[in-house]
Amino acid sequence: MENQPFIPDELWVKCPVCKNPVLSADLNENNKVCPKCGYHFRIAARQRIRITADEGSFREFDAEMTSENVIDFPDYTRKLKNARINSGENESVITGLASIGGYPVVLCVMNSQFMMGSMGRVTGEKITRAFEYATENKLPVVVFTVSGGARMQEGILSLMQMAKTSGAVKRHSDEGLLYITVLTDPTTGGVTASFAMEGDIILSEPKALIAFAGPRVIEQTIRQKLPKDFQSAEFLLDKGFIDAVVPRGEMRDTLTKILRLHSGEILTEEGETDERI
Repeated sequence: MENQPFIPDELWVKCPVCKNPVLSADLNENNKVCPKCGYHFRIAARQRIRITADEGSFREFDAEMTSENVIDFPDYTRKLKNARINSGENESVITGLASIGGYPVVLCVMNSQFMMGSMGRVTGEKITRAFEYATENKLPVVVFTVSGGARMQEGILSLMQMAKTSGAVKRHSDEGLLYITVLTDPTTGGVTASFAMEGDIILSEPKALIAFAGPRVIEQTIRQKLPKDFQSAEFLLDKGFIDAVVPRGEMRDTLTKILRLHSGEILTEEGETDERI
């Protein structure tokens, strides 16, 4: 109709679950969670840091590290360049020192906008260095995972990162230090098979896909139909693989409570800190 107002498409986002249009501004204000059905859209690593860490507390590690096409995989150099341009980042993980609710932590946040958070040599190296810093300085580690798995363009070198990161996690654990993982959609492949599932406490956002192999591969292997919600966060919670499903809006408070508990603080009934054990 002639009198119908023109509304630019970029002002609206269609929720893939409830199919309702949501104003982009409302979605951003709600930390990329659909206000109508609660669907959690994927968010960039920097935004994740902003809504998790205390304001101004994040100090990045190894920001200059970048991947190279060490095995001359066809077209990988171009894909790396495009990933840097599209994401604005040098690699699929951002690591650094931060505080959450006033408690110092080493924070690692994977980025779905960089080759779907795939794990290559530099990804594994940055995570390993972060754990080594935390071990040396007696700090807890919080890791937000999102990944399509090990980066096939780096061959066996990417698969080696599973063992390298797991070794760093073990050395951190041997010092009696806390490691919290937060699984987001999707967390799959070699990341799931290594550091993502090695946390002392494992949290997840609602409805996140958490898997090693995809459901189609599993169905073809075992020749059985899988449950409808198979590999969802809620399914894994029911089977005891994770500890809690926490909505994005509650994640910072939940992490703060866990960090407070493991710091040895005793709280009064009013929630005030009374003393340390």
